Amino acid sequence: MGKLTLLLVVLLGWLQYSLWVGKNGVHDYMRVKQDVATQQANNAKLKSRNDQLFAEIDDLNGGQEAIEERARNELGMIKPGETFYRLVPDQNKRRTVGTASQSVASYPSVTASH
Repeated sequence: MGKLTLLLVVLLGWLQYSLWVGKNGVHDYMRVKQDVATQQANNAKLKSRNDQLFAEIDDLNGGQEAIEERARNELGMIKPGETFYRLVPDQNKRRTVGTASQSVASYPSVTASH
């Protein structure tokens, strides 16, 4: 085997080592590729959240309807003269047994407050 052949084999071995194990090799490339994909997924979630917040800001700046809706849903407020009805699930629900004629329908209780 000649010196040139030996030199080429050593060079090929060094290049293969650099490609697979060395700095900026395939292993590093795969790790960075995964990091980029993870960051892009996080960015998409944050962009969606930002879009929702901007839409909510626009609603709140747009008029009293959004403010009234938040007051009703989050604070439980009602207008003067309104009656608040809350549907409470029946705790004594029966399971249907047998045929449809034997089943008993349970309806939620209704509570009212002024």
